[in-house]
Amino acid sequence: MNTTDTRKTVEPRKEPPKMPGALPLLGNMLEFGRNPFDYMMTLRNKLGELGEFRMFHQKMVLMTGPEANEAFFRAPDAQLDQSQAYKIMTPIFGKGVVFDAPPHKKDQQLKMLMQVLRDKPMRGYAQVIVREVEQTIADWGDTGEIDLLGFMKELTIYTSSHCLLGDEFRYELNEEFVKIYHDLEKGLSPLAFVFPYLPLPVFRRRDKARIRLQELVTGIIAKRAQKPEKSEDAFQILIDASYDDGTRLSAHEITGMLIGTIFAGHHTTAGTAAWTLLELARQPEQLERGLDELDAHFGRDGEVTFQSLREIPVLENIIKEVLRLHPPLIFLIRKVMQDFLFKGYTVKAGKYVCASPRVSHRIADVFPDPEKFDPERYSEARQEDAKPFSWIAFGGGKHKCSGNAFAMLQLKAIFSVLLRRYTFELVDDKDSYQDDFTQMVVQPVSPCRVRYLKRTFNKETVAESTTNNAQESAQISPGFKIEIDRELCQGHATCMAEAPELFQVDDAGNLSVLQYNPPLDLLTKAQQAEKYCPTKAIIVKLNE
Repeated sequence: MNTTDTRKTVEPRKEPPKMPGALPLLGNMLEFGRNPFDYMMTLRNKLGELGEFRMFHQKMVLMTGPEANEAFFRAPDAQLDQSQAYKIMTPIFGKGVVFDAPPHKKDQQLKMLMQVLRDKPMRGYAQVIVREVEQTIADWGDTGEIDLLGFMKELTIYTSSHCLLGDEFRYELNEEFVKIYHDLEKGLSPLAFVFPYLPLPVFRRRDKARIRLQELVTGIIAKRAQKPEKSEDAFQILIDASYDDGTRLSAHEITGMLIGTIFAGHHTTAGTAAWTLLELARQPEQLERGLDELDAHFGRDGEVTFQSLREIPVLENIIKEVLRLHPPLIFLIRKVMQDFLFKGYTVKAGKYVCASPRVSHRIADVFPDPEKFDPERYSEARQEDAKPFSWIAFGGGKHKCSGNAFAMLQLKAIFSVLLRRYTFELVDDKDSYQDDFTQMVVQPVSPCRVRYLKRTFNKETVAESTTNNAQESAQISPGFKIEIDRELCQGHATCMAEAPELFQVDDAGNLSVLQYNPPLDLLTKAQQAEKYCPTKAIIVKLNE
């Protein structure tokens, strides 16, 4: 009797290609640990957009390039989970806070934090930052030498704590808080990703700092409860906040969320600020372009405001190029909860996937001559970052760093003062200034010494009148429409500040578009909302 086998042949899963050289127990950790960036660049060059390596027992899949980045950032949490990947933050933020909280609770906590970074409070931060810079350099004199990274760490902790945490942390607890924050930040080492609770001195100091900070927070809450007037800072917002069921935040939760707030405002900014000055000192022609813009825009003593900081594109492009070459985070991680497909490959559940801004920013097909410091990449003529998910210094998608708008505001405010007051030059050979990859947050190797010299201001203030392209468009356009990428919207409410006739954001951060096909006289406002949206969630399209 003949029988026919009707079973279908099942194609084997095509798994990502693997990097050779993995050792028992250690995996590829020795090579990765020497220089994570060089290792990941080698992986990209050998294996392409997708490649697997091993950190001890953890299987990691690196995804690079705009298409891979988009798949990474747009995947739903049920498939690629951010919280599972960032358990490294649990000892710092605390149990049950942000990444360690259940999804419904985490979402509510993040919405509470977003209140601090929304458009309305942001508008008052510029003057606070400027005052802090002026006070910090008040005794510099005509010339001197500083460790630039140390100076920027001190300055940005002052500006961030003053803007985001309130007067107690800035004035009453400043020295102790700086030490506490330093110990917390040092707890973010690559080893903590795999073994966050090893009995190492750096982790013990991290845990003691967390306990001490909660003691301070508890004391401030008690003091504020006795005052008749309320403060208007992040601390008070969290004290007054409550979950959907009416439950107030505990001192433990407030402490963790305050740490999260300051990490968003300071965590990566000090290194970026240091690298901005280092790159300008190495590129005198770029420094001159930046100074010409600042002199024309502010003059010698022009007021620095939230609005005026929006109108210095040369400096903004300089900072963007610094962030392209020196993004602060080695990589961004997600845990694969459900099998993840990309271009015919399957990444199995249980593995981790990661995106590397530094590697993606050095792909020559996206950024030609990628090692060159060239802020003109972002000009209207070139727009090399126009392709979605090509420039990812702040991440992307719905989990894009919520502090990105504050970080850019802070950096532009700092340099709008520093560069008009002093010129800077390198003390050591320019090639000796390198990135330090021993920490999760990449900064220049310390000490990085620079010399400052008081600037002689000889130029007359130039009042330039710029052509408003948006207004020109309004005159010739037959109409326009508004599109929203709701996966990207985080509820900053910048759009509502720019165009209240078109956008509304409620207290929970939910965006409503009031007119999808508005009249032409609102085109300029719509384009301003599109331009200044921190997450690029708004698209204004001219009708054909």
